[in-house]
Amino acid sequence: MEKARPQWANPLQFVFACISYAVGLGNVWRFPYLCQMYGGGSFLIPYLIMLVVEGMPLLYMELAVGQRMRQGSIGAWRTISPYLGGVGVASVLVSFFLSMYYNVINAWAFWYLFHSFQNPLPWSVCPLNGNRTGYDAECEAASSTQYFWYRKTLNISPSIQESGAVQWEPALCLILAWLVVYLCILRGTESTGKVEQLANPRTWINAATQIFFSLGLGFGSLIAFASYNEPSNDCQKHAIIVSLINSATSIFASIVTFSIYGFKATFNYENCLNKMILLLTNSFDLEDGFLTASNLEQVKDHLASAYPSKYSEVLPYIKNCSLESELDTAVQGTGLAFIVYSEAIKNMEVSQLWSVLYFFMLLMLGIGSMLGNTAAILTPLTDSKVISSHLPKEVISGLVCLISCAVGMLFTMEAGNYWFDIFNDYAATLSLLLIVLVETIAVCYVYGLRRFESDLKAMTGRALSWYWKVMWAGVSPLLIVSLFAFYLSDYILSGTLRYQAWDAFQGQLVTKDYPAYALAVIGLLVASSTMCIPLGALGTFITRHLKRGDPAPVA
Repeated sequence: MEKARPQWANPLQFVFACISYAVGLGNVWRFPYLCQMYGGGSFLIPYLIMLVVEGMPLLYMELAVGQRMRQGSIGAWRTISPYLGGVGVASVLVSFFLSMYYNVINAWAFWYLFHSFQNPLPWSVCPLNGNRTGYDAECEAASSTQYFWYRKTLNISPSIQESGAVQWEPALCLILAWLVVYLCILRGTESTGKVEQLANPRTWINAATQIFFSLGLGFGSLIAFASYNEPSNDCQKHAIIVSLINSATSIFASIVTFSIYGFKATFNYENCLNKMILLLTNSFDLEDGFLTASNLEQVKDHLASAYPSKYSEVLPYIKNCSLESELDTAVQGTGLAFIVYSEAIKNMEVSQLWSVLYFFMLLMLGIGSMLGNTAAILTPLTDSKVISSHLPKEVISGLVCLISCAVGMLFTMEAGNYWFDIFNDYAATLSLLLIVLVETIAVCYVYGLRRFESDLKAMTGRALSWYWKVMWAGVSPLLIVSLFAFYLSDYILSGTLRYQAWDAFQGQLVTKDYPAYALAVIGLLVASSTMCIPLGALGTFITRHLKRGDPAPVA
């Protein structure tokens, strides 16, 4: 008798788990950046088109596979074909890579949350220097928010070659983040404006990429979640609901983000004007109140022509204050979450309250995504009779969390942020595209679209519409091939891979080349997961031939 599989208490629990997994930090710090870079509101056109032709169909397919096969990613694809076990292994490996670094973001969120109860906020002012005669030089060269992030939080080294020591405070926050994830796992399934930009191919590529990664396709998490469903569950309806809520959240987050951008840009612009007015008033003994924002440029031209020698002395300290340039500054990732947002928060009334609410929100988003990611790892492991017969689920979960936390200590070192960027940029992109491409081909052409359609009708009582069949069999695979070709050519044409390093003397990021060993790690990250697919098929082929007593053919 097959052991009874745990199930969701009700369909709503399953939908909330999928939403919690899909709606993550990318909705907050990636989507608004893409909108700003690619035409503002007009970016919604390619985004929504890609949602219809890529996001919803692939999400529905993964949910349907999990619900039909009632296994994790490895078992589900092995059921479809014994030669496809490597697809599930690749998904688990990519999810493991993600788990190693993603929870570090939650650790940083904990760090900022704990400091949000201080008055004033520690990132709102620069600390004094060692002699207490002025402000710290690095902080003055950068800004108080950048200083708190790069020096107090990361204590970042000048380059990836200088690894430094583990920073114990972020390390403790990382342990806390993993402890929270483990406790949640123990509760099981019950817890968990320029329209011309449309002619730019990168606009469509980035819209497709955002949809793809925001929904968490290819990691195996959606298959794992759906495997705990009743076979009669309406996964088509749930795929549409999760897709729409995920996209609506991204749009809402961009509205909030742009309002924060506007607030920050206006504040910085006015602050710049006040500094220039004070500088020129003191340097040229002007009457207080004579120099204003409206006549600043005219007075500057007059002073430059009337007092050229004196003006040349002051010129290095004069900045061109521009509201447009402030608004055009586009930031994504940790720079948006921990620098731009915190800079805006420090200037708000009751800043401690807003800071607590914001970083608590980041924690909820991050932990929700982490639970989905760990489910992609744990479900295939607990489904395995070899592993589950020797170790209970609590021990398996503890070991996965412990190993991920131990490896994650790499990202709390002084050079940890550089390694974080490597994992974030290269651990999943090409691998996930290849995984989902093989998944669609497997469902449509290995298992058979008609057979899969028959299974869905038997499960849900609903016939598969032409829309899903056209997307699965043709449009979505062609789109994934296009994305894969784009990223592969982009990596090749970009030449030597480079990264952004923090220069403490200049108080800004500088571009450097990756050393050889870092390039080797990047290659290993990409190859290790993608090679699981052909190696898994080859291993199955050899094993089956050996069992039959037939020697494998030698070329």
